[in-house]
Amino acid sequence: MELEGKVALVTGAGSGLGKAAALRLAREGVKVGVLSRTESEIDKTVAEIERAGGTAIALCADIADSEQTQKAVADLVGAYGRLDIVFANAGINGVWAPIDDLQPDEWDRTVNINLRGTYLTLHYAVPHLKKAGAGSIIITSSINGTRTFTSPGATAYSCTKAAQLAMTQMLALELAKHRIRVNAICPGMIETNIPDSTEKRDTAESGVRAEYPDGDIPLTNGKAGTSDEVADLVLFLASDRSRHITGTPVWIDGGQSLLV
Repeated sequence: MELEGKVALVTGAGSGLGKAAALRLAREGVKVGVLSRTESEIDKTVAEIERAGGTAIALCADIADSEQTQKAVADLVGAYGRLDIVFANAGINGVWAPIDDLQPDEWDRTVNINLRGTYLTLHYAVPHLKKAGAGSIIITSSINGTRTFTSPGATAYSCTKAAQLAMTQMLALELAKHRIRVNAICPGMIETNIPDSTEKRDTAESGVRAEYPDGDIPLTNGKAGTSDEVADLVLFLASDRSRHITGTPVWIDGGQSLLV
């Protein structure tokens, strides 16, 4: 219970990495704001936390919507009186297609959720971290756009992930005087359901041949990582164990991105 008494906001907490992180933080005594735009999913996450003896509140919001995000942060601070940790995790893969096929509305949706959503989350959360006198922000970026560029058609997605890393490093300096640390996690292949919601269209047109050795995740001979492994990294970056780490991307991919 090394984080007992702390309060965290976890976006995209209805499933995948966000849910695993919310459960992990709650086991360490954190009161968790469980945010997603899918009410049924966050209700399940909150119920799991409470069954395990933890404390959580469901926050149903679309992070690309300014008013909804502002209200969600206000509701969390209103319930628990403070905010110490932000895991800005919500995002989508969006549409992967050649640039001349990718439509403006498809580009905008990916950018609005992944990048505008991260901005809005931090825009409304940071004043409360400043008030607390310290804090930790963790942003979910990706190996795409930071180390690897061979996912066919993933231009919009990769651009948002690259921008999130730039945001991480800009804000690490801006917020250091407030003792707020800002770091990015860059997952590779992780066992989640996000690939199921990825729309791919004519990706062979935009693909470039990339050959990998047998098993394209060297550390595990091709086996994907797990959400729980990412949750352990989030816990480390949220805790005082990482007290001298800020502005740092951490690739959690079993060496996958080093093959390119």
